[in-house]
Amino acid sequence: MEEALRQQPSNSIRICLFGPESSGKSTLSRKLSQHYNAPLVPEFAREYLQKLWDEEQKICRPKDLLPIAAGQMQLENKAVLTNPPLIICDTDLLTTKVYSEAYYEGWCPNLLAKYALKNTYDLYLLTYIDTPWQADDLRDRPERRQEMFDHFKNALEHNNRPYMLLKGSVEERMQLATKTINLLLH
Repeated sequence: MEEALRQQPSNSIRICLFGPESSGKSTLSRKLSQHYNAPLVPEFAREYLQKLWDEEQKICRPKDLLPIAAGQMQLENKAVLTNPPLIICDTDLLTTKVYSEAYYEGWCPNLLAKYALKNTYDLYLLTYIDTPWQADDLRDRPERRQEMFDHFKNALEHNNRPYMLLKGSVEERMQLATKTINLLLH
């Protein structure tokens, strides 16, 4: 399992969208991928957990965390195989770690915690909660959005991750994100 969580070395600039659910990460990651014609690494957990819900009406369990992490890294490692200049990641293992700790009273599998901190990104785009809440089968805790946002922000700061806070409309977020990504590319 340890090898499955390891990030493949690459010269690609890795951008990670980061923040609580329903804060615009997927929308922004798709737009950035299109803007830069860069590979998009989707959120593996969404498909995995939707299938779990559809087939068993179950939500994420502690035993699902390592398979989710391994699936996420498999998608990311595939995206860097051709060594593109830039990849856009809709999420990362630090996200999974934050959710694990928030939902399971501070608990996170040791391997997940290790690789959440070992794997690195050139820039995290922290999405604020000023977007409308969009309910679906998997999202919960709309009343705790600020608490979850604080968990995400604290994880970046505590682990000295380079990040930029994105607020406002999609257009405002895109403008700030592309300006910063352009600096990284040149």
